[in-house]
Amino acid sequence: MIMHFSDQKNGSHEADLPVGDGKSFAHPPSHIAEIGVKTGMIVADLGSGSGAHTFACADATGPEGRVYAIDIQRDLLARIKNEARRRDLHHVDVFWGDLEMVGGSKLADVHVDVVLMSNILFQVKDKQTALREAWRIIKPAGVLAVIERSGAPGLHRGDVLPKEAMLALARKADFEPVREFDAGSHHYGLIFRPVATRPPLQ
Repeated sequence: MIMHFSDQKNGSHEADLPVGDGKSFAHPPSHIAEIGVKTGMIVADLGSGSGAHTFACADATGPEGRVYAIDIQRDLLARIKNEARRRDLHHVDVFWGDLEMVGGSKLADVHVDVVLMSNILFQVKDKQTALREAWRIIKPAGVLAVIERSGAPGLHRGDVLPKEAMLALARKADFEPVREFDAGSHHYGLIFRPVATRPPLQ
């Protein structure tokens, strides 16, 4: 389910957004389809964790594309590497990276079509640096896809990054919102693109 943003003078950036049905909860292939990952694309999964979205991206891009799994936890990266080898997914690469450092992803500037950040920003202290790293590696026509928790019973306040806060962070990092997608129960999904004018990185 796709929900488009519109510019409104009252400061709200959501207009008549339908509510998702929640059927895609914990179903990465649905997320990747909603984001629009296609054959041959280059995707960076920043904060790849156990690799659920990494492998969904790899299935979508096919061997003609490339998927980078980047995480700070080496044991999780080792699991992704082993699973990619088991599945003969030679177009999946794993990199240790610290997203709270400039250049921390280890990827080249203006290199990827899709940057995915799923359930990672709520736990990152320096969110602006992480978003600027996404901005650095994304192509001018590329997109940033963010999936975050919107709240659920038992979650602490620190485990949730509110949607409006995410929108504000993205704008500060020179991304503009494009649309919202159904990320399932207790999650929201947002698509951003880099602003047309890309100022030099500080």
